[in-house]
Parts: sequence; structure tokens; C-alpha cells
Amino acid sequence: MNIMEVLKKILTQTFTTGDVSVRVVILTLVITCVFAAYVFFVYRFLTRKTFYDKSFNISLAAITVIVAAIIMTVQSSLVVSLGMVGALSIVRFRTAIKSPMDLIFLFWAISIGIICGAGLPGIAFITSIVLTIGIFLLDLIPVARAPKILVVHAGSKDVKGSVFEVLDREVKHYKVKSQTVDSKKYSLIVEIRAKDENAVIDGISAVEGVDRCSLLSHEGEVTF
Repeated sequence: MNIMEVLKKILTQTFTTGDVSVRVVILTLVITCVFAAYVFFVYRFLTRKTFYDKSFNISLAAITVIVAAIIMTVQSSLVVSLGMVGALSIVRFRTAIKSPMDLIFLFWAISIGIICGAGLPGIAFITSIVLTIGIFLLDLIPVARAPKILVVHAGSKDVKGSVFEVLDREVKHYKVKSQTVDSKKYSLIVEIRAKDENAVIDGISAVEGVDRCSLLSHEGEVTF
């Protein structure tokens, strides 16, 4: 018997017979379901003030259990694991992730499934606790106040000087984003930071010739 035949025999005897009992499978899936529920409720609580996607949250819990089952299958048989790698390699996910936090929870769910499927629930527990504490602590850190967008519409460009006088008087910092001038109207878009935003609106609205004045908030990046 040559070396190749010996290696083939060892691999066949070691990896082709499933040595995972039904009891171990059930216990692993139950533990995985507990962690999946934990991820579900953490995601639900963290997104209570923002857009909450229930279907995505359910998907997180389902992915955790599915990945755990895959890992147990891979451990039980080399033949099945190779076939599963080939099958999963053709899967393509085309759903856009709306938020970076969604991506974090997605990787969290997958990692918990891998860890539990490998039979290491202690690591999954410690990882979940550390992630939970880290996420909530970072969420409590205050961020800089985002600037507002001031939009001014007027009947002529003659109001330009008066509008900028109000901005110089009432606004701590402003940056002109856009100006549009034609024969019949004048439009101005300015990014502002002001302590008293109502005073800015009232001052510009009081300028003769201003037709409309709007102050908008935006979800863009905050500059420090």
C-alpha cells in the first residue's frame, strides 16, 4: 500500500462518517437560537430612534441559525463540506445595506453562527457582551451639531446685500453653497451654524423683497 492509498484511507475513515449526535445538534441549535434572539433584541433597541427594518432583523436571527447548521455539517463530513463550499460560492447577495450599523450586525450574526456551530458558546457569549457594551457606549458619545441649510428665494438680486447683513449679524459661521440670479428672481443656499436659528429666519423674512425663506436640516457628514 503506497502513501496515497494510506492518506485516502485515513481521510475516508475520518471525514466521511458523521460523528455529530442528534443531541449535540439540538443543543447547539438551541444555544444558537438564544444568541440569535439576543442579537434580534439588541438591533431592535438600538434602532428605536431611526428607521427600523423588521424583515432585516428577522434575517439576522435566521442567518445565525443557518450558519451554525452549515458549520456543523462541514465538521461532520469532508465530502459534504467540499460540496457545500462549491454550492455557496455561486450565491450572490444583491441587497443594499442601508447603514454601516446594519453591516456590523450582519457580521455579528454570521460570526455567532460560526462560533456556535464550532461548539464554542463561551466565545460567542463573551463576544456578544463585549460588542453590546461597546456599541452602546459609543452610541452615547455626543456628536457635533450638524449645520443647517438656509434657502432664500427673492424677487430680485437687490436683496442680496440685506440678506448677507443679517447673516453676518446673526450667524456664527456660514458658507454659501449656491446662488442663482436671473431677471426675475434670486435664490440663495447657505450652510449656517447659528445659536438662535429663529432670529435668522425672522431677520431674513423681514427683508423687503424676500418671498420665501426656509431652514432645513440634513443627514450629511458633520464637520468639526
